Amino acid sequence: MTEEAYRLITPDGNELELPVHKGTTGPDVVDIGKLYKTQGVFTYDPGFVATGSCASDITFIDGEKGILMYRGYPVEQLAANSNFIEVCYLLLNGELPTASELEEFDTTIRTHTMLNEGMLNFFKGFRYNAHPMAMLSAVVGSMSAYYHDTTDVHNPEHRDIFAHRIVAKLPTIAAAAYKLSTGQPFMYPKNELNYTENFLQMMFSVPAEPYEIDPIQAEALDLLFILHADHEQNCSTSTVRMAGSSGANPYSAIAAGISALWGPAHGGANEAVLRMLDEIGDVSQIDKFLAKAKDKDDPFRLMGFGHRVYKNFDPRATIIREMAHKVLNSLPNNNETPMFELALRLEELALKDDYFIEKNLYPNVDFYSGIIYKALGIPTSMFTVMFALGRSVGWVSHWREMISDPNQKIARPRQLYVGAAERDYVPLEKR
Repeated sequence: MTEEAYRLITPDGNELELPVHKGTTGPDVVDIGKLYKTQGVFTYDPGFVATGSCASDITFIDGEKGILMYRGYPVEQLAANSNFIEVCYLLLNGELPTASELEEFDTTIRTHTMLNEGMLNFFKGFRYNAHPMAMLSAVVGSMSAYYHDTTDVHNPEHRDIFAHRIVAKLPTIAAAAYKLSTGQPFMYPKNELNYTENFLQMMFSVPAEPYEIDPIQAEALDLLFILHADHEQNCSTSTVRMAGSSGANPYSAIAAGISALWGPAHGGANEAVLRMLDEIGDVSQIDKFLAKAKDKDDPFRLMGFGHRVYKNFDPRATIIREMAHKVLNSLPNNNETPMFELALRLEELALKDDYFIEKNLYPNVDFYSGIIYKALGIPTSMFTVMFALGRSVGWVSHWREMISDPNQKIARPRQLYVGAAERDYVPLEKR
């Protein structure tokens, strides 16, 4: 905090000073903590879109300039030079690891991917057609019943164990949810494989025959996980912080974040991209649907274009675009796949259309990630699960930061009450 302050003139003509807090970069924040105590009023900010809910040193976003940084490192540099496990270490610990630290962390994650066998039996209680996100949320929430020995949120060692378990075991849980929908047996993790290779084999291998991992597919998933790893105080991350602020066991906080991510306005956006492509149906229909998207009276929306945070371009989309094309080019008969042909043509036309250029409706990370997941053979119902796998380390990092903050308080937003004023109860016979 500096000596700077905003001066607020109250209705009675008095002056109130609101201190200013300065961060490393980005907008300053005005401290309104004493506004209610001194003036008896709350601020009004639906969705908390203009409210700094916490102080954090994990992720920085500048939507106007298209900047995304993890712990100060531009995501472009991490995407080009790092891998997801190293990014996990960075987000959890604040610094890039040394070679020995990375090896130790990688070994810890590789050797904790198995689930308690009772958790696999838990899956048998779900219907075969249950949505994978419903299963993911439920099973993660149940982890405290299997790993209740390390749920003391005030114990730093317990917090570390929890963090490692979430990062290590979530791919195993996600793959099991997929296997249930296919009727295939659950596949156990293999410690000799890296993070994304292990996930692919748990998803697509079967006991009856060997499974060969495609290195381009593993590379693409690793990149997507990096780009999804964190995104500041978004809906699901804020949900994790809010749930965790009560002191609830951390697994329930992560389960709450998963549930929030499921919403179509958040993590479900890449599912919406594929549904949109299905609706368009064919390249010949693109012009028709572009016209519908431009018509303000038409409810049709071009999904996967533009972003509520990034006003000019999404830095993640710039990175993933090249990988999307790399994956598609590696597929046999790619040019004969109508959906991919449609997606690439839609991308081409939207990038050239003056209307979309003027409104900054560029393809975003959801557009390209949906295409990649589809190309890898991942069903649409699993898209948001894939998002959760990458975002899990961000959730854990924010939870750890929140729970270890000495100034942390239970979340308690206020409201503008617009209901009935005080009134007397009327007996039933008189109504």
